[in-house]
Amino acid sequence: MKRGGPVVRWLELQLLVVPATAALVGLLTIYLARVGTTRWTWSDLTVSLVFITVLGLTSIWLGILGLRGDQLVLPIVAMLACLGLLLSQRLSPTVGGSGLWASLSQRQLAYLLLAFAVLWVTVAVVRRLEWIKRFKYTWALGASALTLFTMLFGTDLGSGARLWLDLGPITVQPGEIVKVLLVFFLASYLDDYRELLTSSYRIGPLSLPPIPYLIPLVVMWGIAVLAVVLQNDLGNALLLYGVFLVMLYAASGRGYYVGGGLLAFAGAVIVALRVFPRVQQRIQIWLNPWSDPTGLGMQPVQADLAFAHGHIFGSGWGFGYPQAIPVVATDYAFAAIGEELGSLGAIALVALYLVLILRGLFIALRIRNGFVRLLTVGLVTVLGLQTIIILGGNVRLLPLTGITLPFVSAGGSSLITNFLIVGLLLRASEQARG
Repeated sequence: MKRGGPVVRWLELQLLVVPATAALVGLLTIYLARVGTTRWTWSDLTVSLVFITVLGLTSIWLGILGLRGDQLVLPIVAMLACLGLLLSQRLSPTVGGSGLWASLSQRQLAYLLLAFAVLWVTVAVVRRLEWIKRFKYTWALGASALTLFTMLFGTDLGSGARLWLDLGPITVQPGEIVKVLLVFFLASYLDDYRELLTSSYRIGPLSLPPIPYLIPLVVMWGIAVLAVVLQNDLGNALLLYGVFLVMLYAASGRGYYVGGGLLAFAGAVIVALRVFPRVQQRIQIWLNPWSDPTGLGMQPVQADLAFAHGHIFGSGWGFGYPQAIPVVATDYAFAAIGEELGSLGAIALVALYLVLILRGLFIALRIRNGFVRLLTVGLVTVLGLQTIIILGGNVRLLPLTGITLPFVSAGGSSLITNFLIVGLLLRASEQARG
């Protein structure tokens, strides 16, 4: 068969059997735990059957497009999305319900269908990733405009941060797509100035980087601090700044960029701790949630109890009490999984993310084009750092932020953006083949 024609992605199809089976078995287990009987009808399995159908059609669509790239990424993402869908079903007040928006699981399914549609369109439209570089400053302007618009007209949904735009029946979080736009810009900028960023000059025993080209570092630091001050969004500030430092190191190979950047961010955090009461409050609750177990510390306290209740093997899917954790579907999805699937289930989830990130980095290493390699590193870093920040917050290694767990936490904006990233990674993996 000639290059570019339709293919059958056999390995991918075989691996997709795992999340498909998990979707059916998990839903039946939830149904058993909820109603106490194994009697069910096909309508009870609607959510899982639709999910399985979309998985199969997605692999077929990729084959029709002739995509010969990586066949492990989609099954891993599908398994994570399956867990998120099952968790939403688990936390829904009813198994069924009338109307599309009757339950959390149906909303999550609708978001998931839209996310897969974005994946389909991305892979179909974006044949080569190099064209992204042509619009370098367009991406920067777009990200800045969205951030400014959200600061001015954003809505606070109860988290204390104005991160959402109210569009009537739905709310969207522009900060999710801003992450991708900034990766587009940074990959383009760093590829253009790669040689200059790797040069240095000496003053006595010190080797210093070229000062004029450190302006992006200062600008990104300013954006991160501005986000902390104006939007109370420490999580995304940390994420964006971390992505920038990783991409800067990937482009230059200079460790002093990372060291200087970390010192600058640490300085900003110290200032924030002294100036802003909200930041002080978060740190205090992080270090000692039992100081206010029924108030601000209720979330981390209940999460700790959930992990303890799960032990090694868990209470069983559908047999725990994750609903005792406030905002569990978005902020504490990992704690809910840790309770019902135990430490083994939690470790398996972490392993899935680890394999996904390592696979993405492996794809990046095989790409010859410098811009596409940087772009891939940036996209993978978004997923990786986001996972580290929210997992660390759930187990109290880090202060909890409003960041979602990729592919698992409930929420449309995050899910759609992450599937956009997956579509770009699939195209990057094809370019890695040469």
